[in-house]
Amino acid sequence: MPVSHAPEHRSGAGLKLLARFGSVGVVATILYAALAAVFAGSERIGLGPVEASLAAYAGAALFSYLAHKFFTFMSDGSHRSQAPRFALLTAIGLAVAYAAPWLLTVKLGLPLFVPVLLTCLVIPALNFLVLDRWVFAERRPQDGGST
Repeated sequence: MPVSHAPEHRSGAGLKLLARFGSVGVVATILYAALAAVFAGSERIGLGPVEASLAAYAGAALFSYLAHKFFTFMSDGSHRSQAPRFALLTAIGLAVAYAAPWLLTVKLGLPLFVPVLLTCLVIPALNFLVLDRWVFAERRPQDGGST
């Protein structure tokens, strides 16, 4: 009986997709930190810490959108449909990052590491699923669709 190698191929493709997703996340995080430092530390730009952080977050989000579209998920979908979906997902992630510490630390008295850890684990996993299945579901033919 012939042995099929399709599951191994799908598993390998899934690992490559996760590696691309993770590498974009690492670069976006470094970009955010660098931009925040530049924006907050530059007298010419003149942003306070909160404004610098928000501007850096926006810059990192733009990078993340483009990198995930063209590198991670290799999507052929239109910016008109994918950019608003990405923006909504990003806004939800930002809201969770704000709400989790408020609810779990301020209201329930848990230590800060609990909501931070939950945010660090839940948001990337949720983002991966939503980006894969909804935001960038339209793939280039060579990618073979979602894994």
